[in-house]
Amino acid sequence: MGIIEAKDLVYEYIKRDEEGNVEGVVRALSGVNLAIKKGEFIAVLGGNGSGKSTFAKHINAILYPGEGTVYVDGKDTRKPENLWDIRQEAGMIFQNPDNQIIGNVVEEDVGFGPENMGIPTKEIWERVIESLKAVGMYEYRKHSPNRLSGGQKQRVAIAGVMAMHPKCIIMDEPTAMLDPMGRKEVIRQARALNDVERITIILITHYMEEVIYADRVFVMDKGQIAMQGTPAEIFSDVERLRELRLDVPQPAMLAHELNKTGFNLPYGILTREDFIHELVKYTGGRFYGGALENVEEKKSAFRHTTPGVIKRDPRESLILDHVSYVYEKGTSEEIRALDDISVQIGKGEFIGLIGHTGSGKSTFVQHLNGLVAPSEGHVYYKGEDISEKKYDRKKLRSKVGLVFQYPEHQLFEETVFKDVCFGPKNIGKTQKEAELAAFEALRAVRLPEEYYYSSPFELSGGQKRRVAIAGVLAMKPEILVLDEPTAGLDPKGRDEILDLVKDLHDKQNITIVLVSHSMEDVANYVDRILVMDKGSIIMDGDPKHIYMRSDELESMGLSAPQVTYLMRSLRERGFDLDPGITTIDDAVKEIRRLVPSGGKTGV
Repeated sequence: MGIIEAKDLVYEYIKRDEEGNVEGVVRALSGVNLAIKKGEFIAVLGGNGSGKSTFAKHINAILYPGEGTVYVDGKDTRKPENLWDIRQEAGMIFQNPDNQIIGNVVEEDVGFGPENMGIPTKEIWERVIESLKAVGMYEYRKHSPNRLSGGQKQRVAIAGVMAMHPKCIIMDEPTAMLDPMGRKEVIRQARALNDVERITIILITHYMEEVIYADRVFVMDKGQIAMQGTPAEIFSDVERLRELRLDVPQPAMLAHELNKTGFNLPYGILTREDFIHELVKYTGGRFYGGALENVEEKKSAFRHTTPGVIKRDPRESLILDHVSYVYEKGTSEEIRALDDISVQIGKGEFIGLIGHTGSGKSTFVQHLNGLVAPSEGHVYYKGEDISEKKYDRKKLRSKVGLVFQYPEHQLFEETVFKDVCFGPKNIGKTQKEAELAAFEALRAVRLPEEYYYSSPFELSGGQKRRVAIAGVLAMKPEILVLDEPTAGLDPKGRDEILDLVKDLHDKQNITIVLVSHSMEDVANYVDRILVMDKGSIIMDGDPKHIYMRSDELESMGLSAPQVTYLMRSLRERGFDLDPGITTIDDAVKEIRRLVPSGGKTGV
């Protein structure tokens, strides 16, 4: 028997109304059979609602089978006498870190699990230090978790499980709120625990590049195992994965898109190195494009040039003028979250805001609609200082709408329609005006009418995001600020939300400020990028110019899109390609420029 084994596992959620009466039953798992060997690195993929998290909670005995059985290291999870041993042996890292952080100080929270296990005090502190260093949070060991960003909290939660030294770690979207380098570090640490200590890792994720080094992949759909195999086998079937609301790593997607234009690259490409090897082999080692420029010279040229200055009318802009913000000023926990920021956001722009976890992004966006007032400096909207006492900040928030990091937390009414009506009514609209605005907003976010009078809490993650955005849109904003709006969504849901936002920008000329940890999403959608580090804006330009400075981005915990690195690596192998490529579509066009027929070069 393996360390984890599920046999004919069935689980149903019972839906109840407000009075506790049963309304219906939802089958979340339907006859799941799988076995995981000790020491394996397993990835579990699937769209939102496919049953991934429900399955994970059975491994940790948070849920018990309705039918069938689950064994953890030979112990039946249904037997109460096994509960303590199972939870020691199978550590769980949840999607939302707030669900498992309980300590008032970071190091105390990380030590809570080992202390409950009866570990000697000296060893507890050794484990705390080891775990915090592994996730890059050692310098925050004396901080209160309440003062940390979402991504920093996630690192603390991971450290808390690691400190217990379990036989198996189940990681349910553990990197959803982390910056690119933070994601890599967490996955690197998970692989190290697997390789060195032979801890079994079960990783649930929507980031496909995190899966490529897994031993096996299970893909779930409608509560069942829809696909299983090695990463190469799974990612070879791009169209099937798309049907299941998933995607593939960028090197695999680039190969797939090139093959659709006439190339014949093999299936199973997963990494940048795989792609380069196969393209060099396919082209026979002979390349179009003439003389090869030095890529470092090209990067240097971009480093020292900036895009042309765009003139923005102050009467149509949102301006931060030397803005600083300090949390807990004058106390031992004083943190300078923003440091002398001056930036102008013009009408109709689509801006991406990127920065490492804790760089100040969320604090920055809360200044844009007056939720937070500067400790120093001024914020102007259309030439007026929004910090002045006489300024109508309620009216401002109807013009500068903010969709929070977990937008479902903004939902509270009994029906979707009432929830979307709330904003317009709150700013003085009549009931009829509010209802009209709600209908227009719900249509704009393309939510089916069948959900208008449902409870917002019964909707999927992606549908909740649409409702939250509609609630802001109903107030007719001129600027829409979205703080990580796709966190936790499957790839299809992510694309649907971002396509929706792009459509609002293009058709209604709404200014968009998108906060994201996905360099690929930013490259695909925005026209201008602001880069934050240690509370300051240190880069401001178009995606091509920003991502050419990848070395500097990496020093701040960020990165360029994977396809950008891939194209630069191809240049180093002799392909005369533009090193500033940031999207798959542009990469396909650029490679086809060298090999226009899809045949071998030089033929």
